[in-house]
Amino acid sequence: MSRDPVPAFDAYKHLNLSINPDGSCTRNFEYPIVDPDPSPSPGKLTASKDITINLETGVTVRIFRPTNLPSNDNTIARLPILIHLHGSGWVLYPANSPANSRGCSQMASELTVIIVSVNYRLAPEHRLPTQYDDALEALLWVKRQAVDKTNGEPWLRDYADFSRCYIFGSSTGANLAFQLALRSLDHDLTPLKIDGSVFYQPFYGGKARTKAELKNFADPVMPVPAIDAMWELSLPKGVDRDHRYCNPVGYLPQKEKVGRLGRCLVIGYGGDTLVDHQQDFVEMLVTAGVRVEAKFDDAGFHGIELVDPRRAVALLNMIREFIN
Repeated sequence: MSRDPVPAFDAYKHLNLSINPDGSCTRNFEYPIVDPDPSPSPGKLTASKDITINLETGVTVRIFRPTNLPSNDNTIARLPILIHLHGSGWVLYPANSPANSRGCSQMASELTVIIVSVNYRLAPEHRLPTQYDDALEALLWVKRQAVDKTNGEPWLRDYADFSRCYIFGSSTGANLAFQLALRSLDHDLTPLKIDGSVFYQPFYGGKARTKAELKNFADPVMPVPAIDAMWELSLPKGVDRDHRYCNPVGYLPQKEKVGRLGRCLVIGYGGDTLVDHQQDFVEMLVTAGVRVEAKFDDAGFHGIELVDPRRAVALLNMIREFIN
């Protein structure tokens, strides 16, 4: 008796993507774009606005500020800045997606910070290091607002404390955040000062399969073939999965530079398919001499904060403790 062959897993079907002959992709899903809401009216957590920082590339940032601004002696208190880099799988979602907009609004309100969320360009239309370039451009744009007393963005000029800037990234955004922290060392950011970086579930990989990847190979949300496809669509053509953009161990030749990073917080979960790579990332930071705090919970999976409100609160509390 013959058996029908088991069909091969279609990673692009899982991601709901179709690859076009020119190398771009069609995203076969629709999600509502969340418009900014610049009016800080009662009952709303935050006000938000979009600003195009590069007319040629179309890269934008969305700024979130709390509706209720704290004051001291009838003077509005200056708030820390959080440069926010969202998770996207490199190819899937822009910064104005519902989940990211909701998360940024809650973070700005609960932590009482100004958030600058970078709407970087997506792969495969724009492969790495384009996303790193967009993130750096956003950081340098924030620095310019600090020195332009006349034409600087009012929400930053009037409410932000440029001496307390933090970089935060989630998933692929955490990969981006590390690269941004590293690239920032090449620039004079005065009077902007980066006081620390938070890497939440950083998205890394490598040529060799890890124990966690083998264990979670068929994970229903993030199966390994889908992760492979994301890297295939985002890495520069001609490089393998041990390139430093993908494998954090690749940054060890830059050990001296990595060691000049400020405080770092790395957060992860034992049930994440990428957890072994995340722990390699922590080891790389420690080896370079970085002052790093690692918080890994045995229970949990990639993106758990999106479906478990308690984990979302716990994440906010860890960030609050780090920046205060």
